[in-house]
Amino acid sequence: MITRAFDAPRELVFDALTKPELLKRWFHGPDGWTLAVCEVDLRVGGAYRFVWNGPEGVEMGQGGMHREIERPQRIVRTERFDQDWTGGETVGTAVLSERDGKTTLITTVVYASREARDGALASNMEQGIAAGYDKLDAFLAGAAQAMG
Repeated sequence: MITRAFDAPRELVFDALTKPELLKRWFHGPDGWTLAVCEVDLRVGGAYRFVWNGPEGVEMGQGGMHREIERPQRIVRTERFDQDWTGGETVGTAVLSERDGKTTLITTVVYASREARDGALASNMEQGIAAGYDKLDAFLAGAAQAMG
């Protein structure tokens, strides 16, 4: 389980997690990477696809299907990386709650096996997610200012 608080309203955080035009502004991956493909069909049964290009021609892709969408508080979707370094399909659940204009995002990921989970925990996943959330935080701060 990963928990992160953002100084932004829940609707804005939900949009930043689901709308391609907003994802393209912050969901780049590690420094030196770019989001080359960003497709989101935001409906139950709708697919999504992300592809990042990194240094020296490295490419990383992932995609899946939306299982549940309760705007703006919950998203459940499957996820599989092209390189399948997570050992099969995972199911991620994002729950957003708002209090006093701040949004808490709790993300839970269920892996295909204990070995897959342990492998993900042993990777740089935690640092990567934290770096991504830092970029989201910066984007939200700018978006909130622009909204007045």
